[in-house]
Amino acid sequence: MKSPLPLLLLACLCPLAPVSVRAGEEHSRPNILFIAVDDLRPELGAYGAAHIQSPHIDQLATESLLFEQAYCMVATCGASRSSMLTGVRPTKDRFVTHNTYAQKDAPWAVPLNTHFKNAGYHAISLGKVYHHKDDHEDGWSEKPWKSDRPKFHDSAKASGPRGDPIESADVDDAFYGDGDLALQAIKKLEERSADPETPFLLAVGFAKPHLPFVAPQKYWELYPPESIQLPQNYSSPANAPQESLHKFGELRNYNGIPKQGPVSDAQALELIRGYYACVSYVDAQIGKILQALQQLQLDDNTIVVLWGDHGWNLGDHSLWCKHSVYESSLHIPLLLKAPGFTPGRTSGLTESIDIYPTLCELAGVPIPHSVEGKSFVPLLRDPSRPWAEVAASRFGRGDSIRTSQYRYSEYIDSKGEFTSRMLYDHEADPLENKNIAEQKSLQDTVSRLSSKLHQAMQATHD
Repeated sequence: MKSPLPLLLLACLCPLAPVSVRAGEEHSRPNILFIAVDDLRPELGAYGAAHIQSPHIDQLATESLLFEQAYCMVATCGASRSSMLTGVRPTKDRFVTHNTYAQKDAPWAVPLNTHFKNAGYHAISLGKVYHHKDDHEDGWSEKPWKSDRPKFHDSAKASGPRGDPIESADVDDAFYGDGDLALQAIKKLEERSADPETPFLLAVGFAKPHLPFVAPQKYWELYPPESIQLPQNYSSPANAPQESLHKFGELRNYNGIPKQGPVSDAQALELIRGYYACVSYVDAQIGKILQALQQLQLDDNTIVVLWGDHGWNLGDHSLWCKHSVYESSLHIPLLLKAPGFTPGRTSGLTESIDIYPTLCELAGVPIPHSVEGKSFVPLLRDPSRPWAEVAASRFGRGDSIRTSQYRYSEYIDSKGEFTSRMLYDHEADPLENKNIAEQKSLQDTVSRLSSKLHQAMQATHD
């Protein structure tokens, strides 16, 4: 009798069979609906935020694996998206700013859209997928599309460098770009349903809740002014190094925001309300797309992934916007619905670069050698299984890791020399109100985490 070893080796080397639950279509590859949401923090109903009205994302969460501890690679949009879409880790010289081009920073990497297009997928980009519409443009089957709808209903609000930070107008959803985007996505789903033999990768990138906080009035009305509260950590953490804080210059470019110092409490409450309204506005658009997916009978053979490109500070730590290595800047929502897998929740530490190889494995597409992420398909099978020990992120001169209990960060100066560190115990201090990195009783913990951070960043730099 011949040894079964060669067959076992062959099975390990070959990509997994594609997921499909339709009878008679065992060999068809699943479609992929990839939903990216700009500046979306995991402050959603599905993540325990009862004050947020996000029914459609919450419904998707009941059909998905919800990742409780998923993290972006870089706390700014262009860099975060470039890293995720190439599956390549950032370094101090690669994927750094919001203006990053993936094709310039990592020209040797095979981006997700190109890889799936080459594998026979019809790849479509709608809205903000890469930060730049022309980044890896030839990797799509169609020319990338973005809405030309106005940012504001009231043209007076558009005056100045970026206009007003908020607008509430009595208009239909499709007046603004994200509502128009939802209609375009539905149109593309209808087109693709007419060609069932060709699997599709439909990437849909929503702009809100990115500034300015502009949404139809009905979404503002979901959040009465008296219901809005300032965050519990509306101050700088005790013992926090100055390097960890920033002046939220992104927000200061908008009309009425002071050029220095804090915003007033009244303005802070108005900004928080506007962010919430935009979350509910985007949630409604996502709901329309998911409803169309079901009505077109595409949902049984379509993987749906929804992710936020990074977190966002709503006054957390006295900060606004992202651009830090605090939990509020790095923690992201991540949902993945895959036919044939049972929904659930996992606390497994996950990095956004893990999405690319996961989609490859689910679709039966080989994972490119350039991809550095780790497929989390095993978590889809068993959400409670042991998983990664750390998730690594960075921004500017700060490197950070998250473990199941701690967030540990280190800063360097322009010469690459160590300047400061932060340690937050999320079991005792989930809002990161007190930096305990210098506490004498924790120096062994600091040393251990510093070693793990340098290991993670060494792998990143290589």
